[in-house]
Amino acid sequence: MPTKNTPPLALTCGDPASIGSELTLKAWRARYQKGIAPFIYIGDANHLQNTAEILQLNVPIRRINKPEQAVEIFDEYLPVLHQELAEQPVFGAPTSNNAKSVIKSIETAVEWVQTGKCRALTTNAIAKNILYQVGFKYPGHTEFLEHLANRTSGETHKSVMMLVSNLLRVVPVTIHIPLMEVGAKLTADLIYDTAKIVVRDLQLYYGIMKPKLAIAGLNPHAGEDGAMGTEDKDIVALAVERLEADGYDVAGPMPADTMFHKTARTQYDVALGMYHDQVLIPIKTLDFDNGVNVTLGLPFIRTSPDHGTAFDIAGQGIASPNSLIAALKIAHKMANNKMSARSYG
Repeated sequence: MPTKNTPPLALTCGDPASIGSELTLKAWRARYQKGIAPFIYIGDANHLQNTAEILQLNVPIRRINKPEQAVEIFDEYLPVLHQELAEQPVFGAPTSNNAKSVIKSIETAVEWVQTGKCRALTTNAIAKNILYQVGFKYPGHTEFLEHLANRTSGETHKSVMMLVSNLLRVVPVTIHIPLMEVGAKLTADLIYDTAKIVVRDLQLYYGIMKPKLAIAGLNPHAGEDGAMGTEDKDIVALAVERLEADGYDVAGPMPADTMFHKTARTQYDVALGMYHDQVLIPIKTLDFDNGVNVTLGLPFIRTSPDHGTAFDIAGQGIASPNSLIAALKIAHKMANNKMSARSYG
């Protein structure tokens, strides 16, 4: 466990009409049983208190304004950096009136992590269609965090989305775009650059010095040598050849339908797919409740639960906190590994 001098994790509020506040309360209640490091909830303290009362969860909440306060009180109180909502939400009924507060929570968390006040970032789920109503212009959380990282650091960072569980790690090369656009967006450079970021961050955050990568083909049966599309011959195979020439341990293009059974999963450390559902369906099928979204390629650590807002069950007290708990624990572990790598590097 961290010492009193170790900065806490930052946890954003997510959409306040979602299950985020319920999960936050349940995660704090499980802090001893699950070994959760101190975190700060960045959001509306009144909303969190209301959620605790509605769901009859005995969680003492205390407002703080300095990160070290969160570490000091975490054993006894759930620390909150209070950011008031425009209106108190109704569970399951998201409104754009609170959208700017949701965005502000993310921006504040990134600032605190980048300035060293917090050691890593974990995010509750947002509803992008609600944020779009106030001018949010990013396809998803991941792309917005990339924008914030670039704006703050003055450097250019490419974000990569990795989903992890105890059974599997997967990376979609293209992320939040329609399936019909994948072929046009996919390039050998994109695959190559994505793989390099994955290898670097697996070394830094997971201590895997020579990661084994399995790269899926785009088409059925990886194209069957051009019989079902030429993308695998002309694009994916070219990226694999470049990676092999540079000394990376990589296999592909592989037929995606045979990559995820139990024996196949023992042959690699991470699987790269060409589009979102190609790799998210397997990991969510194998381990839905414990999956975690990890953003690679940024100058800070970010994790999130591998599920959405779940408006349909919000406020009912039945949401499982397992994925959020796993996200908080992975963020803490990644921060520790990063510190160790720098100490010995």
